[in-house]
Amino acid sequence: MSDLYEADLALWSQQQAEALRGAARAGTNLPIDWENVAEEIEALARSERSSLASHVNTIIEHLARLEASPATDPRNGWIVTILRTRGRIAKVLKSSPSLERFLDDILAEEHPPALRLVGRVLALYGETPRVPPDDLHYSLEQVLGPWLPGDAP
Repeated sequence: MSDLYEADLALWSQQQAEALRGAARAGTNLPIDWENVAEEIEALARSERSSLASHVNTIIEHLARLEASPATDPRNGWIVTILRTRGRIAKVLKSSPSLERFLDDILAEEHPPALRLVGRVLALYGETPRVPPDDLHYSLEQVLGPWLPGDAP
């Protein structure tokens, strides 16, 4: 079991929560708050998924800024953020590879809010988008891989 803990924290957390609930149903004389312990362990897995979603959102946002914004100065900073965030995603997936199965859903969930934010930020700065943010869409390969929009330095 400790091998799974080292290999995939999210999957280990889910399995442990199920095991704790099974032990609670079977009855035990230990003074352990089994249900809340199980909830906390499940919260670890939810936290890992939430972290992954946040990182995906950040990459979508910055890819969209690169494509839509006419600004030139912040471009290198946006690229650095994309590269750094891709590294963070790799770390999350290395510690919890079972989360890979959620990536398509996360990508679909995170596109609309990230693109809305880009539209609002461009408006806040009085920028006219080169491409309407709502017209942009990124594949999983574009988000996780080395791809950057064509005009990026």
